[in-house]
Amino acid sequence: MTSLDLSRTTVHKGRGATYDPHNRFAPTHSVAEDDGWWQEEAANSLATEVREEPSKSALSWNQSPDLPFDRSLNPYRGCEHGCVYCYARPSHAYWDLSPGLDFETKLIARSGLVEHLKEELCHPHYVCRPINLSGNTDCYQPLEATYQTTRRLLEFLLACRHPVTLVTKSTLILRDIDLLAEMAEHRLVRVFVSLTSLDADLKRTLEPRAASPQARLKVIRELNTAGIPVGTLVSPIIPGLTDHEIERILEAASRAGARTATWMLLRLPHEVAPLFEAWLEAHYPERAAKVMSLMRQCRGGKTYEAAFGKRFRGEGVFADLIAQRFQRASRQWNMQARTDQGLNTRDFRPPRAQGDLFD
Repeated sequence: MTSLDLSRTTVHKGRGATYDPHNRFAPTHSVAEDDGWWQEEAANSLATEVREEPSKSALSWNQSPDLPFDRSLNPYRGCEHGCVYCYARPSHAYWDLSPGLDFETKLIARSGLVEHLKEELCHPHYVCRPINLSGNTDCYQPLEATYQTTRRLLEFLLACRHPVTLVTKSTLILRDIDLLAEMAEHRLVRVFVSLTSLDADLKRTLEPRAASPQARLKVIRELNTAGIPVGTLVSPIIPGLTDHEIERILEAASRAGARTATWMLLRLPHEVAPLFEAWLEAHYPERAAKVMSLMRQCRGGKTYEAAFGKRFRGEGVFADLIAQRFQRASRQWNMQARTDQGLNTRDFRPPRAQGDLFD
C-alpha cells in the first residue's frame, strides 16, 4: 500500500498484521472486487497452519558489521508471536507466502537440522564461533512445544561443546533450563530476553502471542538464578510509542538479573512499513502521524535505511537522544554491552571425534 487503504485491513483476534500485502515476488497480482453477491464474513480469528520442510543446510552466514555473530540457525520460518514490526516478515515472500497474516499463521518447521549441522561442524575448515539461535524468527515460539527442534539442537551443541547465543521473548525457554545450566557451566551459552514494552495492553496488539512483559522478567530471574548468563534486548524502540520506557525497562531487567543490555531502533523494511502503519491506524490512530514522522526523522526522511551502521540505530537528533538515554541508564544499572560474548570456543569437539557418541 503506497497510500494506506484502511478498507483492506481487519483486526484479527490474537494476530498482529491487519492484512496480507501482495507478495512482491509473485508474477501476478489478484485484487478482490465486490460483484454484488452476498458473502459471509470470515470469522475474526485465524487458525495456525504448519508444514514441514526438509532442510538443505543448517547454518546461515552473514558478513554484517552490525551483528555480533557471523552464523545463525533458524528451526522455523514465520513466527506465531505475530509481532507486527518483525523485520523477518519480508522473508516469507521467498516461500510464496505473504509477509502479513501468512507470516504468523502459515508456518514452516524445518526438519533434518541436527543431521545437517553435524555435517557442517565436521567440515575440516570449520572454525568454531558462537552460533546464534533465532537470527530470523523466535526458536521458542509456540511451535517449538510440539516439534522440540531447538531442544535437540541444544543437546547436540552441548555434546560438541559448541557455544550458542539465544534471543527469545518466550517463557518456553524455561523448559530447557537443565540444558542451558549445563552449557553455562562450560561457558557455552548466553541468553537475551527481548523486552519491547512493560505495558501489557500495548503488548497485546503489538506482540499478540508473545509472553507478557512480566512473564519475560520472570524468565530473566529464573535463568539468572540457575547461573545462566542473561541479558536484555530492548527492541524495537519505537519513537513516540515506547521510547519513553527505556529507563524503566532497563531498571526492571536489571532488578530481574540481566547483566547485559543492547537496543535496536524500529526497522521497517519492504512490506513491514505499510503493515506497521496500518497497525498504528487501527490501534493508535491519535499517535500514528507522530510516530511515522519521528521514524522518518531517524531514517533520513525515509521509513527505512538499510545501510550498515544506520539500520539498527538510525541517525539524527532523536536517534542520538535515544542512544544517550540508553547509555546513561545502562551505566546507572550497571548493564554491560553485548559486544563481548565471553563464550568458550576452545573446548569444541567436532562430532566425528566422539566415535559412537554421534555415529
